[in-house]
Amino acid sequence: MGLLDKLFGEFVDIIEWVDDSNDTLVYRFERYGNEIKYGAKLTVRESQVAVFVNEGQVADVFKPGMFELKTNNLPILSTLQGWPHGLESPFKSEVYFFNTRQFTDLKWGTKNPVMLRDPEFGPVRLRGFGTYSIRVIEPVVFMKEIVGTDSHFTTDEITNQLRNLIVSRFASILGQSGIPVLDLAANYEDLSTYVSNKIRPEFVAYGLDVTQLLVENISLPPVVEEALDRRTSMGVVGSLRDYTSYQAAEAMTAAASNPGGGAAEGIGLGIGFAMANKMAESLAAPRSREDYLKLSGKEKHTPGPEEKYYVEISGRQEGPITFEDLEARVESGEVVRESLVWTRAMEDWTPAGQVKVLDDVFAKVPPPLPKR
Repeated sequence: MGLLDKLFGEFVDIIEWVDDSNDTLVYRFERYGNEIKYGAKLTVRESQVAVFVNEGQVADVFKPGMFELKTNNLPILSTLQGWPHGLESPFKSEVYFFNTRQFTDLKWGTKNPVMLRDPEFGPVRLRGFGTYSIRVIEPVVFMKEIVGTDSHFTTDEITNQLRNLIVSRFASILGQSGIPVLDLAANYEDLSTYVSNKIRPEFVAYGLDVTQLLVENISLPPVVEEALDRRTSMGVVGSLRDYTSYQAAEAMTAAASNPGGGAAEGIGLGIGFAMANKMAESLAAPRSREDYLKLSGKEKHTPGPEEKYYVEISGRQEGPITFEDLEARVESGEVVRESLVWTRAMEDWTPAGQVKVLDDVFAKVPPPLPKR
C-alpha cells in the first residue's frame, strides 16, 4: 500500500445527501465500486430515509439520525454477508436516500371532457382541474413497485400515472354525484374529499400517500358558458322595454353623430324614430301568457320523458320520480287526470290530463266512470 492510500484510508467515510432540488423523490448515493468503509458515518436528515441494498436485496432501513456503520448497527446486512470478521473490511452496498417531505402543487386535469347528464341542461361535457400533494410513506414498497434501480427518481417520472388515477376516479364520482352543474362550485370541497378517499388506497399500493387534493375549477364548454352569460345578462337588464328604449336612443345618438351628415342624418333619424315607435308599440301591446312564454324561451322547454316529476297523491307531494315511474302510477290508477303534476319546465302545478307528454299514457287508460 502506498503512502497516499494509507493516508486516505485514515479518513472517516461520510454518507449523506443534501438535496437542493424540489422534485427529487429518491437519490442513490454514489460511491466508486459501491465500497463503504467499516465505521463510516451515515447521516440521515429529517424528511429523509436511507435504504441499504445488498446484492439486490433490501438490507436495512435507517430513519433520521447519525449512525456509525458497524456490525451492531447493521444486523441484517451482517447476516446477509455472513463475514466472520464482523465487517472490518470495506463492504459493497448501495444506499438510496428517500425524500419523505410533502411534494405540493402537483397538477391534475382532464385531458378530455367528462360526459354526464344534468337535471337542468341535459347531457353536458365538463372539464376539471386542480392540484394535489404526495408523500413517500413506505420507502421499500415505493422502491419495489416504482423506483427499481433508478439512481435519480423525480416527480416527473410518476405524475402522469398519478394524474390518470385522479382523473379516472374524479370522472366516476362526478357522474355518480347527481349534483347540478350550477351547484358544483358550492361542492368543490366535498368532491375533493370524495376523490381523496377514493384514490388513497391506490396511492398506498405504490408506497405513497395523497396528503391533499383540491378541485380548483370545473368548467363548461364555451357554447354553454355563452348561453349562461346571456341568461345572466337578461337578469341584469331587468325590464326589456326600458332596455329596448335605451338601445334605440343610443342608436339615434350614433346616427346623429355620423360625419356623413345631410340626407344621411335625416334618413338615419327617421329610421331610428320609426324603429323606436314600432318597438314601443309592440312592447305596450297586451300579451297573452303564450307570448310571454315565447319571450322567455320556456315554450322550447316543455316537459319530456327525461324530466324528474313531482306529483300530488292523496293531498301529499311525492317526488322527484322518473317518467317511467309516473307512467306506471297512471296505469295503476294512482295518478288520474285531475292529479296535479309539476316539473322544472312548468311554471305551476298542472292537472296531469293537461300535460302533453302524458297524452299517450292516458290514452291507454279508460276515462273515469260517469256519475249516476
